[in-house]
Amino acid sequence: MEVYEKINLATTDHGFSGKHIRVNHLSVAYQGKKAIENVTLSIKPGAITGIIGPNGAGKSTLLKGMIGLVKPVEGTSLIGDVNIREARKHIAYVEQRSAIDLSFPITVEEVVLLGTYPKLGILRRPKKAHKAKVLECLKLVKMDAFRKRQIGELSGGQLQRVFIARALAQDAAIIFLDEPFVGIDMTSEKVIIDLLKELKSIGKMIVIVHHDLHKVTEYFDELIIMNKQLVSYGPVNKAFTTANIQQAYGNTMGEIIIKGVRD
Repeated sequence: MEVYEKINLATTDHGFSGKHIRVNHLSVAYQGKKAIENVTLSIKPGAITGIIGPNGAGKSTLLKGMIGLVKPVEGTSLIGDVNIREARKHIAYVEQRSAIDLSFPITVEEVVLLGTYPKLGILRRPKKAHKAKVLECLKLVKMDAFRKRQIGELSGGQLQRVFIARALAQDAAIIFLDEPFVGIDMTSEKVIIDLLKELKSIGKMIVIVHHDLHKVTEYFDELIIMNKQLVSYGPVNKAFTTANIQQAYGNTMGEIIIKGVRD
């Protein structure tokens, strides 16, 4: 927790610390076609949970359906006893980089400042303290030297670090990240995962859609395996098995040796 002794970022009690997310019979459809169907699971606080599965398995849809970015056709998502959509300002959502318009004229520090807006309220302007917090968050992800840059000038790894800084500035109890490590450099990946582990150590709930099976045991405490329906979830050492991987990805995965797979 050395990183957090320098600044006061993640100590706010939102009333959601220590609460599980409970997803009950969640289904989401696009143009009448089910993207995920009848998903029921529980996500632990104070842990890093990975969501894995093949392309088109509904991993990103699961995140979006939970927090209401897409409307479920059925099912609920609760944090504690509260509908998760009522807790949205306490959830930081880091979207895929491909969803961002990099031509939009906004600087690095302006992006991170957006993270403070949920607490500002309507028509209130950021104060000096908010701007100081932005700088501290950028220092944590080692991007403070780039604060005046336009986002379109950044590499993929640099941009992803800026999005993590925005999530830090939000001081959210829960952080959802959609494919944060796709197409980024190893330095950025290490900065991000080390920081996420620090956040976990102070009780944050972190949920990551992920693509690299070889990093599963290194990065995650809990695992959700999807292929439109739930294949398995639970502690990595129980969920990450050859049988579950074959069920999600098909028998073509059967001959591949995956680092850390339980059996």
